[in-house]
Amino acid sequence: MAKDRAAGTLADQQSGPLKVLIADDNPTDRMILARLVSRLGHAVISAENGLEALVQFSVEKPDLVLLDALMPVMDGFEAARRMKLQSGENLIPIIFLTSLTETDALVQCLEAGGDDFLTKPYNPVILQAKIQAFNRMQEMHQTLQDQRDLISGQHERLLHEQHLAKVIYDRVAHAGSLDAANLRFVQTAFAMFNGDILLAAYKPSGGMHILLGDFTGHGLSAAIGAMPLAEIFYSMTARGFSLRDILLEANSKLSRILPVDIFCCAVLIEINPDKGLVSIWNGGLPEVLLLGGSGELLHRVPSTHLPLGVAQAERFDATPVVLPMVIGERLLCLTDGVIESRNRAGDQFGEERVAEVINRYQARPGEVFDGLLQALEAFHGSPEDDISLLEVIMQPLQAPPATLPQEDVRHLDGQDWQLAYTFRAASIREHNPLPFLLKVLMEVPGLRAHAGRLFTILSELYSNALEHGLLKLDSSLKLDSLGFNRYYRERNERLRLLGDGWIRVVLDHRPDPDGGVLSIEVEDSGDGFIEQGPGRVADGYAGRGLALVRALSDELVFNPTGNQVRVVFAWRLGHTAVS
Repeated sequence: MAKDRAAGTLADQQSGPLKVLIADDNPTDRMILARLVSRLGHAVISAENGLEALVQFSVEKPDLVLLDALMPVMDGFEAARRMKLQSGENLIPIIFLTSLTETDALVQCLEAGGDDFLTKPYNPVILQAKIQAFNRMQEMHQTLQDQRDLISGQHERLLHEQHLAKVIYDRVAHAGSLDAANLRFVQTAFAMFNGDILLAAYKPSGGMHILLGDFTGHGLSAAIGAMPLAEIFYSMTARGFSLRDILLEANSKLSRILPVDIFCCAVLIEINPDKGLVSIWNGGLPEVLLLGGSGELLHRVPSTHLPLGVAQAERFDATPVVLPMVIGERLLCLTDGVIESRNRAGDQFGEERVAEVINRYQARPGEVFDGLLQALEAFHGSPEDDISLLEVIMQPLQAPPATLPQEDVRHLDGQDWQLAYTFRAASIREHNPLPFLLKVLMEVPGLRAHAGRLFTILSELYSNALEHGLLKLDSSLKLDSLGFNRYYRERNERLRLLGDGWIRVVLDHRPDPDGGVLSIEVEDSGDGFIEQGPGRVADGYAGRGLALVRALSDELVFNPTGNQVRVVFAWRLGHTAVS
């Protein structure tokens, strides 16, 4: 009676009834054990041998198995092994019923898949304690399985959402002209999202803008700034904004929206094959290397600026380095991931190995890019960051024909107008009027097809009025790379100090049945730049701009002092001109 009361008290502590399979070939032992388990509040399933126990195990799906080791037909060892196989990931404890006490016999029980022992004769208190312990273990195992399944499901949803985000990210970030023939690049992501960003787009006036950026960190958090940066880059390039304008807007927006610990080290490049110029702004990336036609190192452009998104507008310097660059020369750009890649010994790839590759391929500049990739692979580097490598080759660019919207030209006769704009010193210092002027012209049905030529004409006329008329710069400085640096440093300083003067632009459009005639007049308040006037032959890099305007327009006329120029541009419907 005392034992029964003890068993009842323990049963009250049990969390819930279990289904217990008892397998023993001795009817007396099986009956005694079944009675004890039943009094503990559990359902009992009985079997006389290992084979019958295995059948009941498959059908009844018990929560716990009490299994005699030595039985006919199939012993408990074989039955236990098969039960464990059937259980799979589910935890169904097996307690061996044995009178064996030898160590080897007990080890054999464990090796067959047993979880514990119960020796004969049976003690109900010990039996209940073991059942409770294994029940708690089962509940914990089931909780862990449920949590694992929950985490696995959440992980699958996260991967799916990241995949969709990656598709959108790639469509935005790679919407430009990365397939251009003058570009070669390789990007390797440390995580699903690449913290490195590479953008390229043709300018309306010809040439290209290229951006290579490296956001701090890895993965989605590092790539989060790529979307607004790509939007600024592509939209402002398409509208004719300069490299400086794009840099100022990108830095302003990133500094507003990014957390303080995320910023973008970047190189922005403006390449102009028609004028043989390249502008490079480096804010936080390794040196940009300019290689000559024979593979020799001509120039290094180190980082001299803060990364994008760090400095406020008043502290941000958007001044690029301007260098001459002829057909066949190339730029080599890379992110920190290349330099910081480590081999098994912990050594970094380093800038020295980059220089060794360049020296190795002297006289074979076309092999430098592949040589650097092979050197990285041979180094057996373990990347600690996203890796990007870019080569930009100076060669004539042919922008793909734009898909232009159908324009209603039925009311072209209503486009008979003249507009005049005067830009004074404060406006000239702070703003670039060219995108605004181009937007005005694009309102004329049919003129959009000529956007490239018109932007080139406007930009060259405005640059001449600004640089030679107001700022009084001498183009003869631009004879070599040192002269270029001096010229553009002087330009930026004089522009910053400009306190007086104006530039007036007059646009006059007269339609005709087949198109129209556009007259562009640009006048400045300076003393004139007669040395740039008609008949001047371009020396070196000086005077190329107006020579290009003369080639693109139908008429180019200067006033006697050279501070007023008039261009006539006749256009026809359905004729697409590519600059």
